[in-house]
This record gives sequence, structure tokens and C-alpha cells, in this order.
Amino acid sequence: MRPDLTLYFVTDSTGIDGTQLSGIVEKACKGGVTLVQLREKDRCGRDFLALARQVKTVTDKFNVPLIINDRVDIALACDAAGVHVGNEDIPVSDVRRILGAKKIIGATAKSIEQAVNAQKAGADYLGVGAIFPTSTKETILTDIDTLKKICGSVTIPVCAIGGITYDNCYVLEKSGIAGIAVVSAITKSPDPEKASRELKERILSII
Repeated sequence: MRPDLTLYFVTDSTGIDGTQLSGIVEKACKGGVTLVQLREKDRCGRDFLALARQVKTVTDKFNVPLIINDRVDIALACDAAGVHVGNEDIPVSDVRRILGAKKIIGATAKSIEQAVNAQKAGADYLGVGAIFPTSTKETILTDIDTLKKICGSVTIPVCAIGGITYDNCYVLEKSGIAGIAVVSAITKSPDPEKASRELKERILSII
């Protein structure tokens, strides 16, 4: 399945409860996000699943696919649209074997080799970054030239991620990306719906 990566919202529930998170997701969906990834590094499986089901109720209402970060079991249990895996998680080929052909599988890539291998293994899209420093995850930065080369090396869509905001996303123009993935730009906004709408308008003007 070829997902719409135009505005990919990755959640961060640090310091908030499930109801608050669901509220942010709903506002983001109203604002036009095209994909939602539920990322929960510190919740136990039972709590993660309960939150996934709660959030999926919201995303289903807006017909926005829900992607689960890392946890194939959670994705299966809540019937999410798919899973996103990093380079240290379950290999893409195994995720595809478990989930089947109809689910969406995203993979992280920081090099052309990783990108090509992920596509061959069955990934539907790639997340590439971090483009800018980010407070949500410690990671090596990916320069724009590398991003362009990765986009040119695969036929599946690529989204840029990492510290991207309304004010700095202009650097991604003509990079070959299909969209952007953001965390704080929506989560920490006083108006997630407005932030989502403005981000989507901005990214559509440069891709």
C-alpha cells in the first residue's frame, strides 16, 4: 500500500494522559494530517494497546491510517494500518511476513544502502532524518544532499523527519520527498489543528 506522507504526525505523550493525546490527534486530523504514528517507548504492552485502541477510534473517524511504532504485536491486536520499524527493530522482511501484503510498513533509512535494502525487503515508505536537531530523539543528523540521494535511489515514497517546523521546512524544496513527519510542531502547539493546517499548506507548496 502506498501511504499519503504529506503530513505525517508522530505522537509524543510525554507528560500527558491518553485522553489529552487523543484530543491532540483529533485536532491534528481536523487540520489535515495524512498519517498518524503512535510512538510509545515507555508504556507496557497492555497500556500501549489500550492507548492504541483509543487513538484508532479517532483516526478511523477521519479515515487517517494509524501506524504503530516498533510493536508488530500491538499493531495486530488493534488492527492498525501498519508498523514503522527502525534499524534496530524487527527486520522489514519479517514484519512483512507477519503482517501480510495489505498492511503498511515504514522503515527508517539514513543511507542509500539502508533505503534500497528496506525497499527490497518490502517497505512501503521510508522515514529519513533527523534533518534538524530534535528534542524527542537523539540521533545523527542527515544532510539534505543525502536526503536527495536517498529519494533518488528508491521508488517508494520518502518523508523527512526530525526538528522540522513551518519556518525551516523550506530547505526541503526539490529534495524529492513525498512529505514531512513532525512531532513537536503539532504536539507542542497551542493550536494543533491550526498548526497542522498551516504545515500541510506549506509542505504542499514545496514538494
